[in-house]
Amino acid sequence: QVQLVESGGRLVQAGGSLRLSCAASGRTFSINAVAWFRQAPGKEREFAAAISTSGGRTYYADSVKGRFTISRDNAKNTLYLQMNSLKPEDTAVYYCAARVGAELRTEEDDYDYWGQGTQVTVSS
Repeated sequence: QVQLVESGGRLVQAGGSLRLSCAASGRTFSINAVAWFRQAPGKEREFAAAISTSGGRTYYADSVKGRFTISRDNAKNTLYLQMNSLKPEDTAVYYCAARVGAELRTEEDDYDYWGQGTQVTVSS
């Protein structure tokens, strides 16, 4: 099993920046692609960004492209999401997810492990 724990969420003003972290433990050697998803109040969870095993490939949802940067430190078993130019519509619970497969995927069902989420609130 793999455990994922997110941190870094908080209240921030529009236009501000925030960096989320996701620490992995357990059978981390089984993890390949990892991603961030988010769920806004009253909405379904949606894909935000994904990164390959080595970190060499990334993929972003159009809604965050150019503002968010996903990265990973495999030596620390940690995933990051740097969020800049935050907007009120970025308010959501942010989840990290990991999959055994290496391909970058955008669907929830393609991910094997999930964290509990961290709340990001952007005030206008």
